[in-house]
Amino acid sequence: MDGTNLFQLGIGLETGAQAEDTIARDVFDDTRDDHFIRDDEGRVFAGRHLIIEVVNGEGLDDEHRIQQAFRDCVETCGATLLHIHTHKFSPQGVSGVAVLAESHISVHTWPEIGYGAFDVFMCGDAKPWLAVDVLRDAFNAGDVRVKELLRGEEVVPAALNAA
Repeated sequence: MDGTNLFQLGIGLETGAQAEDTIARDVFDDTRDDHFIRDDEGRVFAGRHLIIEVVNGEGLDDEHRIQQAFRDCVETCGATLLHIHTHKFSPQGVSGVAVLAESHISVHTWPEIGYGAFDVFMCGDAKPWLAVDVLRDAFNAGDVRVKELLRGEEVVPAALNAA
């Protein structure tokens, strides 16, 4: 990989970004054929993707607070943390991602208006809806708005039937 590609990846840049070491371990149950979700309504899909808007939140410019919120979401939802990476912008704002064995949690914040745009996407047995209250509490949010997407809901069943 040449220097141009490294630059595109953001490697070697003096950015003020913070990353945690990857936690390497075997994270999946070998007795399962897949990690798709099969719900009580008979639907089969890849995962639940929550679009979570934190409104009138506090501390949305604090990288460490965001990293702790990621950790708290992971623990509460029953997920497996692999890696966290955050970047603090000047004069304000933070972007970050927590890479999970079950997918990811991401954020971009606009602290000047108390707004945080979070994505929580999890497959398998993790419970992403539990992240909503964690984020509400972590940022003392005046309001939290949530939309849910069932990722692969129209694709996964057809692919499984064709296999």
